[in-house]
Amino acid sequence: MNAPSSPLVDEPAIFATLERAGTADAGAVRAVLAKARELRGLDAPEIAVLMKVSDPELLAELFATARDVKDTIYGRRLVLFAPLYVSNMCANECTYCAFRARNRAVVRRALSQEEIAQEVRILIDQGHKRALLVAGESYPREGFSYVLECVDTIYSVTHGNGEIRRVNVNVAPLTLDEFRALGERKIGTYQLFQETYHHQTYASVHLSGKKRDYDWRVTAMDRAMEAGINDVGIGVLFGLFDWRFEVLALMQHIRHLERRFGVGPHTVSVPRLEPATGSDVALHPPHAVSDIDFRKIVATLRLAVPYTGIIMSTREVANIRRETFALGVSQISAGSRTNPGGYADEERADASQFCLGDHRGLDEVVRDVASLGYIPSFCTGCYRLGRTGADFMALAKPGDIKQHCDPNGLSTFLEYLIDYASPETRAVGERCITEALDSMGAWPRERATQLMGKVKAGERDVLC
Repeated sequence: MNAPSSPLVDEPAIFATLERAGTADAGAVRAVLAKARELRGLDAPEIAVLMKVSDPELLAELFATARDVKDTIYGRRLVLFAPLYVSNMCANECTYCAFRARNRAVVRRALSQEEIAQEVRILIDQGHKRALLVAGESYPREGFSYVLECVDTIYSVTHGNGEIRRVNVNVAPLTLDEFRALGERKIGTYQLFQETYHHQTYASVHLSGKKRDYDWRVTAMDRAMEAGINDVGIGVLFGLFDWRFEVLALMQHIRHLERRFGVGPHTVSVPRLEPATGSDVALHPPHAVSDIDFRKIVATLRLAVPYTGIIMSTREVANIRRETFALGVSQISAGSRTNPGGYADEERADASQFCLGDHRGLDEVVRDVASLGYIPSFCTGCYRLGRTGADFMALAKPGDIKQHCDPNGLSTFLEYLIDYASPETRAVGERCITEALDSMGAWPRERATQLMGKVKAGERDVLC
């Protein structure tokens, strides 16, 4: 349990915090929830108290507080995106992943630039505006320049009424110079998961390859931010080790970035282990996370880092995704494929990274989200207008970011309804927009109405 700690993750301190938390009484839990409502975040002992909650009444209060905090900061918006896998080639041997180097059950493929362009056209036809570029941790003979060319290709495609307006990137840890080159491509967020912050577990599931180097991976965000990429996303693959430890380690990583750079990650992802071809670990997680504990993870993170986006992928089934919208999730993927070329060839599943839980297409997800009273947002305005990193937080913490996000979210949703939605989804969406406008303050309602008027007149990509 007391493996040597890295400069960013102090394992003995985490275990000590968890041990001291014990089983908190109702008064202690409610004191922490009261502080959380002040929107200033929580420290490690307070987080540990919330993670120990099991009483149904206190759980309900935890979830209600998370809902209130989420609504205060993000309102009813849910940002949508799609992953775009360009390669499943990998030189690492990670026991939980179908892409691992020695897994002969997966057909290897790296898409050509024209194949990538075709995938992008399909995503645009669905209505997507954001894509997350994902690649295995090995590239074709072009090396890292392949990733840069992929970003250029995605941005270059215009099709019908649309284009991908923001490319986020999830690739292997890079050198400082490589991060600078990536930043010059005007990407949105650089995303990378530590998978597990527990040193012994990390070594046991990463058997060979560059990914075996814990410190090189955990310091990747430092290099990214040094290189000028001020929007980064981190996460944990829950199920490899005790989720309580992972949450506190994740918080140590966040606080490190805040101390060093003045701003933490823009997003936190919360994937759970799902079955993957050729992986017994993925099929039988060593520290499986129950559905109730998964909800606690989302709610606790929302209170611990109130201004950080929480991403929910299609690993989870539709019902779990719906329940977490109210607990703190602010971004979701939809209509996902986790294999290279998966959008063009939907029947080909022999190259997927993991099994999906939510197989619905974007239109059905949008209709479901809108029917629940949330605004499906395709907005990319903040990243393209410079509201990122510390600038974003300066607007978010006093609550001013909603003055931009609400009108932009509605105008991009209307774009989707006009250009891509089925008649059924459009009807549900128009009702949702009417209800959202009725709940807005005067200025954002006026601005949203102006932007949507432009969209109805044929303009696209109008920004506030």
